[in-house]
Amino acid sequence: MSPQSALFKRIKRHIIGRDHLFFAATPPGFETLCLQELLKLRPVAGNARATAGGVEFEGRLEAGYQANLNLRSANRILMRVRTFKATHFRQLEKNLEGIPWELYLPHDSILKVNATTKHCRLHHSGAIAERFQKAIGKRLSAFEAEEAQPESGMTPSAVQTIYVRGLDDRFTVSLDSSGALLYKRGLKRHTGSAPLRETLAAAALLMAGYDGRVPLIDPMCGTGTFSLEAALMAKHIPAGWFRDFAFTRWPSFLTRRWNYIRRQFESGIMRFEQPLIFASDNDDDACRKLKSCAQLHDLTDAVLIQQKDFFDLDPGGLTDQSGVICLNPPYGRRLGGQRESEKLFAAICDKLKQAYTGWKLVLFTPVRKLADTVPVHAKPFPVVHGGLKLMLLIGKIK
Repeated sequence: MSPQSALFKRIKRHIIGRDHLFFAATPPGFETLCLQELLKLRPVAGNARATAGGVEFEGRLEAGYQANLNLRSANRILMRVRTFKATHFRQLEKNLEGIPWELYLPHDSILKVNATTKHCRLHHSGAIAERFQKAIGKRLSAFEAEEAQPESGMTPSAVQTIYVRGLDDRFTVSLDSSGALLYKRGLKRHTGSAPLRETLAAAALLMAGYDGRVPLIDPMCGTGTFSLEAALMAKHIPAGWFRDFAFTRWPSFLTRRWNYIRRQFESGIMRFEQPLIFASDNDDDACRKLKSCAQLHDLTDAVLIQQKDFFDLDPGGLTDQSGVICLNPPYGRRLGGQRESEKLFAAICDKLKQAYTGWKLVLFTPVRKLADTVPVHAKPFPVVHGGLKLMLLIGKIK
């Protein structure tokens, strides 16, 4: 039996043929929402439960594929490799020597080790990461000449992040199956001032019960995060449809299975006879860039983009139905200061009362006292974005 086939048989038996424990990391406060998303993927994801910072679930590798492709509110998907106790570096090294890294990673992996500890006698994260780099590199170098699976279609190696979390002298080792954070959908090449992350926008839409069947207005669209996320939902396009993932470079990756999963979702992608999502901004350049993005990814059947000031916009000229209006208005230094922010916010509230009564509102504001002036029955939901504490409001405009 050749070394190549021997290695692949081990990968098939220990990685492909077994269930694994996964962890979907989420923004703080969105664990339950992510769990609800994940449960819709059953029977792919089993024994799912919300926990601090995310959702744990079990399944074959396909469960990880599906989570990466579909979850809109998750930041990344980790696959657990090993948990062990270590109180000194020799014990740590001995445990590392017992992990068959060649089953998880290609020999030419570019490694990044992210180590953190709490209440551990081994508390120097840099020294821990150095031990991991050395142990993994040594193990993988022994398999440099072997090709695990010619059929796998692995793409050239890129950075593979390994997460090491130590708590009370117990270390959990995980592989990052996502690569770039999942909010990077692979859609936007354009940037803007203080853009909203896609995962946060998607979570807000999910919390509002948006299902793509009612009109959605994004009247201060900026880079268009709300509109693009809504378009993906409305057209039944998975969140990760336009991007790559780290797991496609693992030796266990099966191209045929991955392509089959994508074909299954591709058959469900919808087309609209006329748009139900209306994006606008007073910045013509922002609208032009968003329109180019929508055209490039075949989303213009769902999204209509126009240059228009929010205060001049008449929702009745776009649709005869009430729907959802999404706002992430500028604030703070972007407007010159607190007084200008409060003045703009008051004007926005007046416009909402005047033109959007009966619509559902999704709105972000950085100031709790401003949230109390919004014309909706809603309890502010605290979120963190880019280190800034925001209040998310969801409710019907009265």
